[in-house]
Amino acid sequence: MVSIPAGEIQLRDDRIKSSWAVEVNAFQLAPIPVTKALYFSLMSQSVGFTDVMQAPVVDVSWNDAIHFCNMLSRHSGLDECYSAKEDGECVVCNWEADGYRLPTEAEWQYACRAGSDGYRYGELDDIAWYEGNSGGALHEVGKKHPNAWGLYDMLGNVWEWCWDIYDPDVYGSYRVFRGGSWAEEARGCGATCRRRSHPTFRIEDLGFRLARSILQ
Repeated sequence: MVSIPAGEIQLRDDRIKSSWAVEVNAFQLAPIPVTKALYFSLMSQSVGFTDVMQAPVVDVSWNDAIHFCNMLSRHSGLDECYSAKEDGECVVCNWEADGYRLPTEAEWQYACRAGSDGYRYGELDDIAWYEGNSGGALHEVGKKHPNAWGLYDMLGNVWEWCWDIYDPDVYGSYRVFRGGSWAEEARGCGATCRRRSHPTFRIEDLGFRLARSILQ
């Protein structure tokens, strides 16, 4: 895990022409997305032996990602971050737990930029697998240049689920994902590009990355 310093980030929603500042506490973020090897070391394996196990795991829903975070926390002897209310629909995060969780979208964008202020932290072909260079396929993690904080594949390869609800008034329980993917056009692979879907949604270019709170 990479320790990310505290700071501030400006989020925006181009859909409603709105922006807002978010204070980000120091936290930890995995240098790479969760790989198939890590995911299937704890979860039932449903991929063939020919799969590249150091590629990001995909076809995982937000709910799957939350469940894996709790499983890995238990396996590592850490406190679980997530619990569900009695109706099973509302997931609550304990930010004071020391276990694994999803980053918030503010944490994700702040870490992606790594002190830069542009749409990307480098030339796209150098830092990301996207529609223009991926050959229509997922790639092993960590093969492109990292950002200034040593984080790989923040753009391209796979979209990454974040904790946040996108817009409850319009989209209900839809959650945010960030970063672009191997199947995405260049314009979709940027630090501020926001997408969303239902927490049960799964697709072949959507995965996730682990975060942890730094407790005082």
